[in-house]
Amino acid sequence: MMHMRYWYITLTLITIVGFIVVGEGKVISAMNPEYAYTKIHLEKGSTGGDVWDLQGRLKYLGFYTGDVDGKFRDRTYKAVRLFQYEFGLPIDGIVGNETWKKLRKATNDYHPSKIEKRFPSPKIKRGDSGGNVYDIQGRLKYLGFFTGKIDGQFGDRTQKAVRLFQYEFGLKIDGIVGAKTLSKLKAATTKYAPPKATPSSPKTNKPPVPKSSAGMSQADIQLLAQAVYAEGRGEPYVGQVAIAAVILNRLESQQFPNTISGIIYQPLAFEAVADGQINLPPNDTARKAVMDALNGWDPAEGAVYYFNPDRATSKWIWSRPQIKTIGKHIFMK
Repeated sequence: MMHMRYWYITLTLITIVGFIVVGEGKVISAMNPEYAYTKIHLEKGSTGGDVWDLQGRLKYLGFYTGDVDGKFRDRTYKAVRLFQYEFGLPIDGIVGNETWKKLRKATNDYHPSKIEKRFPSPKIKRGDSGGNVYDIQGRLKYLGFFTGKIDGQFGDRTQKAVRLFQYEFGLKIDGIVGAKTLSKLKAATTKYAPPKATPSSPKTNKPPVPKSSAGMSQADIQLLAQAVYAEGRGEPYVGQVAIAAVILNRLESQQFPNTISGIIYQPLAFEAVADGQINLPPNDTARKAVMDALNGWDPAEGAVYYFNPDRATSKWIWSRPQIKTIGKHIFMK
């Protein structure tokens, strides 16, 4: 009996070693990513631990600024495309073996615990303005806590609505929308859809520091701000955000180049490029408009074109389905 047990244990050990050691002494284990991740395919709609790890690593590098929630949605897709662009990979927004290996190599020292230290959760409070406040007001109004105008301004009425929400949901009552309050608010409004009414222009005196770059490089953000300033100065603030949103919407469309510079410098795309005004330094209002667009505010409602009817010379532009008019510009699909 002991003899049979000895041979059983020996055979088991040989089998385990045979699975672990392959060719030239290479080891298959979680410590060797070359073998640990031989089959990876993540795309829009994917969920789970691999997506959570993907988001954490992209956030660690600064490409991703959303919640690390294990859900591969639009913002994760954009971050993957930006990573692929920066690292010279095919830009398709899909994480296959090549993209995954490059990402792991670039984040050798990554650990989930480092994310919170490098990217502390933003706190949105009284005095703030912009797309994040607009979204918070819309969600609070959807639940019945906020009864004022959705204008992107965090004033007294918004603060009171936040306090009421915090009271009802057992949160710390401070009137500040931090990570816990925002998470609870989003969980309570999963069926919420942003209203189509155009928000009024937020005040732009001494604009607060934007909280998100949506994975864009500083060069991309600077170029976006230049385009917004050159194309939209003199327009209402919401119109400047809409111009930035149109450029970002083009980034998601297969009809246009897949980089910010490619979109802006596409031949005949923008008048400001043709007349050289694209090289003018942007002001703080244009910069803030870009950041609000990157944070998800799209007053253009998905438009990929806009034009000034007083200056348009193309008959084709009038054939596009029109969505809305903001200031002097008509925005279209």
